[in-house]
Amino acid sequence: MKPSHTIRPCFDDSNLVSAAGLIPAPRLAESAGLYDLLDEHLSIGSANPAAKSSSVIAGMLAGADCIDDLDVLRHGGMSRLFTGVRAPSTLGTYLRSFTHGHVQQLDKVGGHLVAGLATRVPGLLAGSDTSDGIAFVDVDDTIGEVHGYAKQGAGFGYSGIRGLNLQLATISTPPAAPVSPGHGCARATPPRPLVRAGCWPRRSAPPVPPG
Repeated sequence: MKPSHTIRPCFDDSNLVSAAGLIPAPRLAESAGLYDLLDEHLSIGSANPAAKSSSVIAGMLAGADCIDDLDVLRHGGMSRLFTGVRAPSTLGTYLRSFTHGHVQQLDKVGGHLVAGLATRVPGLLAGSDTSDGIAFVDVDDTIGEVHGYAKQGAGFGYSGIRGLNLQLATISTPPAAPVSPGHGCARATPPRPLVRAGCWPRRSAPPVPPG
């Protein structure tokens, strides 16, 4: 006797939800302006991009790591908690329509979202909003290898591999955990400057010395 490899567990009890802890996350994101930012900055030619993008984000928070896993948002009683959830096939088509430019637009949305969160989450950047406060900014560079000649934005850089050059930044203060305000993604050549207008939380700005 051998175990079957075709059996897939299914969470289908309509009175239960598998990710009840997901509820505060989209509420906080909405209060920080996520949906308005997506409507304002994302120019992708698809209907309801904010609803589709937020479905992908919520699915990832619930543990999805592929398109099919996004169906976790439709299991059990999730429809009682969330509206506007799209099917995985719809979200897959949506994601495949993204270009490198759309990814950069999402990067801008992420930066503004962190700024919005900083005004709503007490202590997110604690210690940086006083006259003698201080914030530390750490910028790291890496290259993510890609395959296929149709990959937009990819190129050969200093590492000798074909990929995308990424700049990852974190902001931290002595009493607060590190926060990622955004990242830069470019062709795998010497990295471009990461800082762009409007992408940094206002509270992370260093204080002006007196006199």
